Amino acid sequence: MSHRKRTAMSLPAFSAQVSDTIDLAKRAEALGYDDLWLADAGGLDALTLSPMILEATERVRLGIAVVPVFTRTPAVLASTFSVIGQSYPNRFVPGLGTSSHAIIENWHGLKFEKPLSRMTDTMALLRTMMGGEKTRYQGSVLHSRGYQQGPVTSPVPIYMAGLRPKMLELAAEIGDGVILNLFPRSALPKIMEHIAIGAERAGKDPADVEVVCRHMVAVTDDKAAARNAFRAAFSSYYSTPVYNSFLAWAGYEDAAREIREGWATKDRERTAAALSDELADEIGLLGPAQEVQQQMRDYADAGIHTNIVSCILPTPEILDATVNAFARDNFSF
Repeated sequence: MSHRKRTAMSLPAFSAQVSDTIDLAKRAEALGYDDLWLADAGGLDALTLSPMILEATERVRLGIAVVPVFTRTPAVLASTFSVIGQSYPNRFVPGLGTSSHAIIENWHGLKFEKPLSRMTDTMALLRTMMGGEKTRYQGSVLHSRGYQQGPVTSPVPIYMAGLRPKMLELAAEIGDGVILNLFPRSALPKIMEHIAIGAERAGKDPADVEVVCRHMVAVTDDKAAARNAFRAAFSSYYSTPVYNSFLAWAGYEDAAREIREGWATKDRERTAAALSDELADEIGLLGPAQEVQQQMRDYADAGIHTNIVSCILPTPEILDATVNAFARDNFSF
């Protein structure tokens, strides 16, 4: 069963107001979007917001890309997923990720250690807990004994985010879908190869593993402004060890080194300049509507089933242009 191609909108856009986010969710549904996807990186808490958005809409699927596995225990995740899954059957898709040093260590004051093991243990515990079984688990970083909740009657698929080979393969092997983010276009073939390796390791047909990607989009004729917005938003991302290593692995070793060294010396101009126009265009979908729409179709043809539109240039005009470019009346795969 190969998954159909889906168009999705990333929420919230620019407002940190719950009411604005729900209004945009309703608008995206009315325009024919298949999915809405939240992030869970502080501010508007995604797991609190999810049922509010599901209640305010009728048919869209709601996903989270991603809930960090370090910030909530498996028992908390299992009980939360159970409530939302029971209340909105077949419409909720939580995604888990390891997040980054900046978020886990700086924001939360936790240790960012053994992310692969943390993900493996979390998934093992979630499968047990959501199946209604009592826990008796000793993993390499997590353990649980004696926790039990009612089985989740309407299945809640759990997706996993991956950047480099080990996590991509693990996500396809033990997750129900794979979430991608912020990769240069030229790296997609090798990303898809690792997803296939993980799927086959679990005896799955790779075509059965849904691949989701949040694309950084700005529909505008002013490419220079869009590239600058991309640099402003993501040079700090690529300075973190996780994303810096990923950029190097994706074939941009020189840019990764420039960003790392620029960030270390607090030279923000050097750091931003390392995200060249060419690299911004390789990662983002920045430009006029027809050009960006064709890039989205190319991604879908290359194996990404669910393509999430995340508008990165915060003006009302560009948000409108971006949201409307992928409305059902204006876009199809």
